[in-house]
Amino acid sequence: MNKQWWKESVVYQIYPRSFQDSNGDGIGDLQGIISRLDYLELLGINVVWLCPVYQSPNDDNGYDISNYQSIMNDFGTLADWEELLAGLHARGMKLIMDLVVNHSSDEHAWFAESRKSPDSPYRDYYIWRAGKDGHEPNNWGSFFSGPAWEYDAQTDEYFLHLFSRKQPDLNWENPKLRREIYDMMTWWLDKGIDGFRMDVINLISKVPELPNVGKEQEDGERTYHFGGEYFVNGPRVHEYMQEMNREVLSKYDIMTVGEAIGVTPEEAALYVGEDRNELHMLFHFELMEVDSGPGGKWDVRPWKLADIKSIFSKWQTALHGKGWNSLYLNNHDQPRMLSRFGDDKHYPKESAKMLATLLHTLQGTPYIYQGEEIGMTNVKFDSISDYKDIEILNMYKEYRAAGHAEEEIMNSIYVKGRDNGRTPMQWSAEPQAGFTTGTPWLAVNPNYTEINAEQALADPDSIFHYYKKLIELRKSHDIFVYGDYAILAEEHEQVYAYLRTLGDERLLVMLNFFGRPAAFELPACVAFQDKTLLIANYGVQPEEDIRSLSLRPYEARVYRLS
Repeated sequence: MNKQWWKESVVYQIYPRSFQDSNGDGIGDLQGIISRLDYLELLGINVVWLCPVYQSPNDDNGYDISNYQSIMNDFGTLADWEELLAGLHARGMKLIMDLVVNHSSDEHAWFAESRKSPDSPYRDYYIWRAGKDGHEPNNWGSFFSGPAWEYDAQTDEYFLHLFSRKQPDLNWENPKLRREIYDMMTWWLDKGIDGFRMDVINLISKVPELPNVGKEQEDGERTYHFGGEYFVNGPRVHEYMQEMNREVLSKYDIMTVGEAIGVTPEEAALYVGEDRNELHMLFHFELMEVDSGPGGKWDVRPWKLADIKSIFSKWQTALHGKGWNSLYLNNHDQPRMLSRFGDDKHYPKESAKMLATLLHTLQGTPYIYQGEEIGMTNVKFDSISDYKDIEILNMYKEYRAAGHAEEEIMNSIYVKGRDNGRTPMQWSAEPQAGFTTGTPWLAVNPNYTEINAEQALADPDSIFHYYKKLIELRKSHDIFVYGDYAILAEEHEQVYAYLRTLGDERLLVMLNFFGRPAAFELPACVAFQDKTLLIANYGVQPEEDIRSLSLRPYEARVYRLS
């Protein structure tokens, strides 16, 4: 196994707007993050992934960038950013930045020039097309509802935007644009950053003809379809990724992770294969769709443990020895993992620790999303007016217009909305959870008086201290990072159990995914003479026979076998 520092790291994701406000304006900022570096060091993480802090009109919370080489005023200055980088490096931690280059903001100087005239030297930095029969150039739909095209009267043409209309897609077919992007990446790397998380990176190549998806309706009504087959893992994407690696990434000792919508393990191996010279790892979405029905994300269905096991096993096995996995259960685009996969009402501590055990005992690099380590939960705001996320607001409008009941829409938002993960970090039981002295940009979850970092640090049995121990185990036992994976008792309806093996060493992981006891028989093939309990989320008797046992609700145990 090829050893690398980024394989051995634990990454902590910071959503700057919601982490810590230092000046009372209700918006988290860089000085706020700097004030919490000792907290991150205490947790034991190695790498911080910072969501976008670049200049942006903030249509999609910073994922619409108007200047890639300056800092958004809300967050501070480039000097603040440099202080943050120095503070992380001084504590032995690394920094990876978000790279958003499928699209820019419509307020970027490139786009301002591009829209002036079809003859502009910047026209070809974006994807412009003439309309067809009084309609958009094709019937592609945006991820954020409605058509993926916006009409621009100035030149009587449409531009493509797979996301918000304020996020026009960049035209990667243009070598001059690619050169600008590589120069910008080099500028950040020369400032000392340690890598990139690349936003929707597998969408950068589109089929040049931009064909329609499916059939048009006969009556002239346009139906917008997700045109994924024409822009997900497009025809030149690997050529672009290998060029990016050759021109920029290969020249630095950094880590790279790409967000990749709709990839299979086989496709992922093309991006992350150790001989492919593209990326180190990917965020895939298969697990994030485990509770979606045929109607997509908002069509909420109960997840099945069999599906969760199957997805993890498939990815663990398919990439083993070829590429590397990223491990995550929530982030800024997903609901809180404790509310989604655990039990935030009856067994918050036990289920949060069980899920953490899963994340830190599989092969791959674990990603902790801010607040996960103290057991933050989904939020239920009373009214749609309390929500800020563009995806939620667009969906609400579209579903109400289509006649869906208010209660049904709000329930989907409570379960799946992105603002669940964006409520401010809960630092203490002080007003506004110690996040700000002002009015927060998004309301704080009312449960902050019970769930907060101050309380977690004071409680030796807290979720925080359990995370700290898991991270210490990963650092001190290579088997946590590099061991092979084999599932046990695959058909068990309540327990997810697996073995990790490295040379003569073996780890046994047993996880009860439900709020009721689970009888578990260790398969006969797992022979051992001695066992050492490394971590558990309940008290365990050392002499207990683990060949046949009853696991308590959400119980997690990890043993070293010899």
